[in-house]
Amino acid sequence: MLEKLNIAIVLAPLVGAIIAGLFGKVVGRTWSHRAAILGVAVAFLGSLVVFYQIAVSGAEVINQSVYTWAVSDGVRFEVGFLVDNLTAMMMVVVTFVSLMVHVYTIGYMHDDPGYQRFFSYISLFTFSMLMLVMANNFMQLFFGWEAVGLVSYLLIGFWYTRESAIYANLKAFLVNRVGDFGFVLGIAGVLFYFNTLDYNAVFATAELHKDLTMQVIPGTEWNAMTVICLLLFVGAMGKSAQWPLHVWLPDSMEGPTPISALIHAATMVTAGIFMVARMSPLYELSTTALSVVLVIGAITAFFMGLLGLVQHDIKRVVAYSTLSQLGYMTVALGASAYAAGVFHLMTHAFFKALLFLGAGSVIVAMHHEQDMRKMGGLRKYMPITWITGLVGTLALIGFPGFAGFYSKDVIIEAVRHSEIPGAGFAYIAVLLGVFITALYSFRMYFLVFHGKERMDHHTREHLHESPWVITVPLVMLAIPSVLAGAMYAGDMAFGDFFAGAIRVLPEHDVLDQLAQGYHGWFAMALHGLMAPPVGLAAAGVFVAWYLYIRRPELPGRIAACFSTIHRVLENKYGFDQFNDWFFAGGSRGLGRVLWRAGDVTLIDGLVVNGTARVVGWTAAVTRWVQSGYLYHYAFAMIVGLLLLFGLFVLG
Repeated sequence: MLEKLNIAIVLAPLVGAIIAGLFGKVVGRTWSHRAAILGVAVAFLGSLVVFYQIAVSGAEVINQSVYTWAVSDGVRFEVGFLVDNLTAMMMVVVTFVSLMVHVYTIGYMHDDPGYQRFFSYISLFTFSMLMLVMANNFMQLFFGWEAVGLVSYLLIGFWYTRESAIYANLKAFLVNRVGDFGFVLGIAGVLFYFNTLDYNAVFATAELHKDLTMQVIPGTEWNAMTVICLLLFVGAMGKSAQWPLHVWLPDSMEGPTPISALIHAATMVTAGIFMVARMSPLYELSTTALSVVLVIGAITAFFMGLLGLVQHDIKRVVAYSTLSQLGYMTVALGASAYAAGVFHLMTHAFFKALLFLGAGSVIVAMHHEQDMRKMGGLRKYMPITWITGLVGTLALIGFPGFAGFYSKDVIIEAVRHSEIPGAGFAYIAVLLGVFITALYSFRMYFLVFHGKERMDHHTREHLHESPWVITVPLVMLAIPSVLAGAMYAGDMAFGDFFAGAIRVLPEHDVLDQLAQGYHGWFAMALHGLMAPPVGLAAAGVFVAWYLYIRRPELPGRIAACFSTIHRVLENKYGFDQFNDWFFAGGSRGLGRVLWRAGDVTLIDGLVVNGTARVVGWTAAVTRWVQSGYLYHYAFAMIVGLLLLFGLFVLG
């Protein structure tokens, strides 16, 4: 039964996408969103059944092959599903957040002419992500990987008449091509050494391949497992926006707010985190790869968080918080605390979707104004958005009792106990990141909902709470943003919830060490009140209140005093300029050289124009033969016959 249900879960959003996309004009706006929402609702309810059977009732792990796509040299390329606790959890998170986004979209995109097209895209996005997380082999993983990339390209550039949207989706597409180049090489390495793409077959024999070497550079031996893991992680760096392949994610805000929530919370950017956790049997065999993952995550967590301090666009602040939180998840993976990273992925999906959709609610009320400097005092106009925004913000900063506290605190403690090279640097980075997160999060919260009202008179007169199709998803997401951490901290972070799905070597198992001191969610919350992360978070909240409520003139003075640092942060460390100069400018320069050498000189000059000149010259010569006199033609025929007769005789 579960095998058939898995197929229905995957296909239901695809059917909704087809109805809304291909037949949207026929069935109309209402039936388009009904078809899309029904498809995702079926997938969500089916995912709940699967989660209950696999994770609660203890049913056997499902590893089914749906059909064989091709067989080449004995290697089978199949479409199939591997559903264990890790997959079941991801299915519920993806479909629940997607369902909330679908309902929310009815209100947010109500007046958009591309209404049906948008519903088709987000349903297709859900289908693609389900194919990715449910895959039982590398080929299907790559299909889902590329499918979410394609749909994100379409959604980021949804408003394709805007130059900024086209720039943003092209940037996302190109940066992810860099990551995907490494990813496909990693998959090729798996196929070369294991002669199969099936997860179970690869994981079962991984230990036998741990000492194999390859020559990446002639004369230098590299551990093959390390190379494969690093190549796969390059793909994760692109999808999950890790430094230095992070530059596309903030610009993805050019898409409508619902897709910002879907990309940042439950799809695409979490794909890299999920992939590394799924590949834990491989990563555990390479300390070098784990160390690289750890350091890259730490850099992303701290330095991307700093950029949130100088943003004025409400959606970009939330976007940089996503970058920072993805860094935390990556740090957990590098410390071999895969379960903690995936646990944070789950809790983060709820409160980050809540924050993005809350930002969208504010944007709608402000007549699509996104500059926080033109907001303020919205608390009395939008009480539901205000209280759900507070819940999301407290979860983000890791306030004790909220979902983000349990998952983030476990990561910080895991890194503190880790002995992977780079763990010391990572611990300092994630610890300081707590203060930074609280500072930029409550900066946004205070600027939007409290303090002086800075909007114009016309906007103030028309301010009101968003309609129910927007506020109901906010309330529904606020509930797990509070409860999910306490409910699953014991099982996911410290228990054996992911046993069998995630493998950790005993010498790397920091979560097992922490589990000995875990005495329940309430005791953990009480202990957290005395731990450094909560103190740093409280300090961040106080500083934000002092700077933006008590003394709002101070931020400008501080920016002036530290103008160089402020300018560096505003310029995003120069990555955009470097990419525009080196990659975009370099690519355009290379294109101009190839155009002149290839197109203008070779093709146009030699082939096209050269052929035309040869034909013209030949025609100019041969036309003298066409004199129009009969005796000239007769003479030419006689000469030709004599030549042919002479050749025949000589031959």
